[in-house]
Amino acid sequence: MKIAEKELVTENLEVLSEEQQQQLLEKYDTEANMRRLVGAMKWIIYFGLLAFSLFQLYTAIFGQFTAYIQRTIHLGFGLTFIFLLFPARKKGNKTKVAFYDYILAILGAVTGVYWTLNYERLVTSLGTINQMDFIVGLIVSILVLEAARRSVGLPIAIIASLFLIYAFFGQQMPDFLAHRGQTVEQIVNLMYFSTDGILGTPISVSATYIFAFLLFGAFLVKTGVGEYFNDLAISVAGKLIGGPAKVAIFSSALQGTISGSSVANVVTSGSYTIPLMKRLGYKKEFAGAVEASSSTGGQLMPPIMGAAAFLMVEFIGRGITYWDIAKAAAIPAILYFSGIWIMTHFEAKRLGLRGLTDEEMPNRKEIFKKIYLLIPIALIIVIMMLGVPVIHSALYGIIACIIVGLINKDVKFGPKEMVDALVDGARTALAVVAATACAGIIVGVVVKTGLGLSLANSLVDLAGGRIFLTLFFVMIASLILGMGAPTTANYVITSTIAAPAIVTLLAPDVQQAAVPLVIILSAHFFVFYFGIIADITPPVALAAFAASGISGGDPIKTGVHSAKLAIAAFIIPYMIVYSPSLLMIDVTFWEVAWVVITAFMGMIAISAGIIGYWYRSINWIERLVVIAAGLAMVYPESLSDIIGLVVFGGMFLLQLATKDKGNKPKNGKLETAS
Repeated sequence: MKIAEKELVTENLEVLSEEQQQQLLEKYDTEANMRRLVGAMKWIIYFGLLAFSLFQLYTAIFGQFTAYIQRTIHLGFGLTFIFLLFPARKKGNKTKVAFYDYILAILGAVTGVYWTLNYERLVTSLGTINQMDFIVGLIVSILVLEAARRSVGLPIAIIASLFLIYAFFGQQMPDFLAHRGQTVEQIVNLMYFSTDGILGTPISVSATYIFAFLLFGAFLVKTGVGEYFNDLAISVAGKLIGGPAKVAIFSSALQGTISGSSVANVVTSGSYTIPLMKRLGYKKEFAGAVEASSSTGGQLMPPIMGAAAFLMVEFIGRGITYWDIAKAAAIPAILYFSGIWIMTHFEAKRLGLRGLTDEEMPNRKEIFKKIYLLIPIALIIVIMMLGVPVIHSALYGIIACIIVGLINKDVKFGPKEMVDALVDGARTALAVVAATACAGIIVGVVVKTGLGLSLANSLVDLAGGRIFLTLFFVMIASLILGMGAPTTANYVITSTIAAPAIVTLLAPDVQQAAVPLVIILSAHFFVFYFGIIADITPPVALAAFAASGISGGDPIKTGVHSAKLAIAAFIIPYMIVYSPSLLMIDVTFWEVAWVVITAFMGMIAISAGIIGYWYRSINWIERLVVIAAGLAMVYPESLSDIIGLVVFGGMFLLQLATKDKGNKPKNGKLETAS
């Protein structure tokens, strides 16, 4: 978009400056709370992060080292730069490194290469460790907890610490949680000298797929793709009824392909879309909620899904591919965004809000001329469909970004920007390193103590073996476990602790290897969804709180509106369990089509009932009727679908027949767009 055109669209808007955006990010997103160093230290860290990226690129191109070496070097890089860049306190000194952080950074670097220096002895020691090994392992465990606290947030560090305490005091636990207990030496051995703890699957994925795609995302930003998402969204949705809200939905879905943070999505696109929504007549809380719910949904949108897709491949196993996960996530994500789109549409009609005028719109021809900026994303999707390994797909995507960046004359893109992208990618990866290492602590304790199975059996028993009640309890557990955790750690925690309850319920007395894949995948998607929407579910709704910081609305009210707009996210996981055909596994086209069509119509009915408007305002009795009809259509069962369709059709005809009654918008100053 040309500068003059942008000024036209944003005229009279109170758009946040880059400094204000950074302040908002630091307030609600721990990952953004980095030091801004100057002088020699700035360049030492710059080239250190560059070395981190070059190491990862080298192993991605020429092959990885053995598991212990690859993962510990990756961890060592992460710990070193976390202590140099993240202050111990949120309001700590951001311009210089504290003396104790130098010590912690050196310890992080030394322990990161400890396996490399002692590899032959450690792999032949048959699981026994000496005094020095114990000291190093203990230091690493403490460093990981502190690094996670600084770069990810206090909640995940507390959860991991509680699991370590649980591992030690197993014999003192209640009967259903009791285990034989682990000594401190056994815990340290598990955490750092096995691939079941800190060096387990989560950090393995971080050291390979996730880092590669974070680099891809950094290159996308440098080539101007992130900004293009907003421009494209305005061109597509700007003139529709309540256009700015639909722009927020469209752009946030696209932004989700390059960001692994709901809060970062909110601040990036919301700093523009929220003021635009307010100018056209949306209330502060509703405007913030549209952006928060849409940005959170970006983590559910394939192909990247906030990097959770890569973890799913490793955690589920069974020969499942990355493309299987992306394909399975497609319909649920579309239904999620459709639900938000429909609700904002009805709210805009209820208030009589218009779309953008021709004068406020950018030059569409100029926007669509740059459609080539989407080539890197399209390329990744296509080559993954062809079965190219995921990590190679990311490398091809980076190459495509470089080519596109050189073609795009609206951004400065040369050797310096390429190096900056490598540094930015490594900087973004730091919090992921800490999150996955800390999540490994949780996974290690669960595996060693059998806690997952104990909790699963307890939840099923508490629900009396009833499916809906068990799913409800798992939903509550996932919402609690997901509060304040980034996408990667969020999924690791919920899939390890909560998902086994669903598998136990649906496949009782069946060995893990024999459980049907569709059941395992349904369970993982169920907990993944509820873990993610914890970001917009009060009382800890970080994405909604960040949006309220832009809109000026009440944080809790914004969170309530966000949860209401994201009602689809509270329904879709249940649909997935009851009707796994949504995941497109072993089903026909017509089976999928029927479920999608009835679910979509159900979302229309539910949205109309929640907003209180369809073709006209509807009273509370009509609202209850259409919500009931919507739920009947959403529930994947033929009889309920038919009943819901009949009621839906009757209410639809009633709306058409009476649409001229009580159809005046509440905001009489604004005209409804056609």
